[in-house]
Amino acid sequence: MTASAYTHAQALPEILKQRIAILDGAMGTMIQRFKLGEVEYRGERFKDFHKDVKGNNELLSLTRPEVIRDIHEGYLAAGADLIETNTFGATTIAQDDYEMAHLAREMNLASARIAREACDKFSTPDKPRYVAGALGPTPKTASISPDVNDAGARNVTFEQLRAAYLEQVEALVEGGADVLLVETIFDTLNAKAALFAVDQFFEQSGLRLPLIISGTVTDASGRILSGQTVTAFWASVRHLQPLAVGLNCALGAALMRPYIQELAKAAGDTFISCYPNAGLPNPMSDTGFDETPEDTSRLLREFAAEGLVNIVGGCCGTTPQHIEAIRLSVEPLAPRDVRRDYFYKETA
Repeated sequence: MTASAYTHAQALPEILKQRIAILDGAMGTMIQRFKLGEVEYRGERFKDFHKDVKGNNELLSLTRPEVIRDIHEGYLAAGADLIETNTFGATTIAQDDYEMAHLAREMNLASARIAREACDKFSTPDKPRYVAGALGPTPKTASISPDVNDAGARNVTFEQLRAAYLEQVEALVEGGADVLLVETIFDTLNAKAALFAVDQFFEQSGLRLPLIISGTVTDASGRILSGQTVTAFWASVRHLQPLAVGLNCALGAALMRPYIQELAKAAGDTFISCYPNAGLPNPMSDTGFDETPEDTSRLLREFAAEGLVNIVGGCCGTTPQHIEAIRLSVEPLAPRDVRRDYFYKETA
């Protein structure tokens, strides 16, 4: 990472103090709009691959980079300040489902470079754009048994997760990520492995990037899947001193309000992010979800007016239209007041 990239990253905390920043929207449901088939996913390079790969969205950064670039640019044109890399499932653990674990590093590097180019294209002195290197939860869980008859069974270890995440972080930073985003956390132990890897990278490299941590409340119980309340989840990860902590996915904005309120109260010295999905599944809607851009933007404006958020955006089912509506709705409002100082620098 260059000195200019550090200066770029260091500006983000000050931006969050001055205004509400906009994160992009969904990647997966936007990819679905392209109606890509097995042939398109494979491309020329993997035309003879022995296993079906349709649905492996991270592979598209290698075989159809123009699709990923188009999605990024759509969100940037809508006003997003931060865009997430197409790396939600780009770990060796997740890619093992497609027998493509050996490509995980290349996927992360390519995805970060695509996002970097898009951000550089849209950045201006008045509105810099940031690449958020996305680290997803993997399809395996370190703290919950996959076997109902054996409560002690596990299908992944902490060490396997740590190693997979470390490889991902290294490639994301090499590719140009400004921020690291550990997101859609349903298992705190998985998240701890990711965060351990992030911290390990910081120590080994002498670099320190802004970090955003985002959990997901899975239902009306107000807990993440591995059982913690929002407050308990924050207590488990706050030692990393992230730039921001928040919630995403699982619930639409209407159902997310009490949990964002709880988190904003618990994490008083940390910026708060919130990027809900577009409501409940609705087969009759264009996106498959029931919240229109107007619905989501109205609700997030209420969150902003209540002084709850510093970063807002969208998750599953949201589109550039959602992001533009969100941006316009929160633009006049002040961000949540956070008094802690943040300074990101080379540590070695």
